Amino acid sequence: MKMDANRELFETMPVSKALAKLAVPTIISQLIIMVYNLADTFFIGSTKDPYKVAAATLAYTLFFILNALSNLFGIGGGTLISRLLGDNKPEKAKDVCSFSIYGSILIALLYSIFCLAFMEELLDMLGSSQYTFGYAASYTFYVVIIGGLPAMLSLTLSHLIRSIGYARQASFGLGMGGILNILLDPLFMFVLLPPGQEVKGAAIATMFSNIAATLYFIVIFLRLKKSTVLSASPKRILSGSRYAKMIFAVGFPSAIGNLLSCMANMVINKLASGYGDIPVAALGIVKKIEMLPMNVGMGLCQGMLPLVAYNYAAKNFKRMKDAVKKASLSGMTFALLCVLVFELFVKGSIRIFIDDDATIEMGAAFLRINSLAIPLMICNFHISFMFQAVGKGTQSLILSSCRTGIVHIPLLFLMNMLIGLYGLAWTPVISDGATLCLALFLYRRFIHSFETARQIP
Repeated sequence: MKMDANRELFETMPVSKALAKLAVPTIISQLIIMVYNLADTFFIGSTKDPYKVAAATLAYTLFFILNALSNLFGIGGGTLISRLLGDNKPEKAKDVCSFSIYGSILIALLYSIFCLAFMEELLDMLGSSQYTFGYAASYTFYVVIIGGLPAMLSLTLSHLIRSIGYARQASFGLGMGGILNILLDPLFMFVLLPPGQEVKGAAIATMFSNIAATLYFIVIFLRLKKSTVLSASPKRILSGSRYAKMIFAVGFPSAIGNLLSCMANMVINKLASGYGDIPVAALGIVKKIEMLPMNVGMGLCQGMLPLVAYNYAAKNFKRMKDAVKKASLSGMTFALLCVLVFELFVKGSIRIFIDDDATIEMGAAFLRINSLAIPLMICNFHISFMFQAVGKGTQSLILSSCRTGIVHIPLLFLMNMLIGLYGLAWTPVISDGATLCLALFLYRRFIHSFETARQIP
């Protein structure tokens, strides 16, 4: 097994170095993905049409749900593979890998069919108006319905490849897709398609970039499968299904957290649309800007995940705990830096995406408030990912449900009723703060269980 070549990374390499080797490529790929998501808003915003920006914001929610569903088998299966390797069970890891791949394909196809059948109802529920529906429908058709399978498969394969220590290869594929999308955006939006179809052009560019990323991952997968535990054998699906409960125990909380986040975005867009299309566009731009700290935090957590999972299964709890602490410290440092930058350059940050005075003023006010939630969000990410890594699905589900659902969504309605439009901006600060209190309680109780059992020196 070529996995032996990565054993030093998981077992003996200094934690900071191992974390950097796993996390830095992942963070870079996440940043590239962020840039290409921002590029869509940037190029669409260059039309100076807030309706097109609002439409892309609404439709992107359906694409984000697709990303959330990829966590079901990507993070669920990938985390279990890392734990099985730490427990020295490579054949079982192969079964899990095959089951995760075909499960991801099935979910992607079902979701795309569902969006095709209920597109009008879904976009109406998201808050589309007569001015934004056509643009949003076009974006959804190419990115989610036609391009849904390659988008989900590329994300799932990246998680599985990263789970065995090949973070650089996994990150390159996602980064390559992001760079390709940035290059294709202006080509399709302003050259190949006629004026007025910029949203459609951005969608087609995204679709082709996801197809290219999937082809790359298939090539890498085929190269690695002979010397690692990676497998896509249909014969292993049945044996892999025996681990479905363990996969879903971790993958479901991760997926449900993202799905609830999508639902929260739907609620925000719907509530904001009651104040007009400009607030929807302003909130959409703020969400895009906040992708910087979110993507860095997610990249750091995804890099941390296999290291924590492997050492937990190998019963090296001291190394596991050290990895969590160092990843959290790095994440919080970056989060505080982002808050400072956003507060100092708030209007300039909004102006990057659109040159409309009303949208800039409203977006700047939203960003000043929302940025206060960034450190709380990053800390919640790290604790939730730690629970995913060790297979504690219940704790992860509780935190994900509270942060983006149980607390967040009802609070949106309450804050909108009490404060109005700006209450929507304050909601993440309150919900992330409340969830962090619970997260710290669960984390301390989890670590205390090791200390009382004398498993950590």
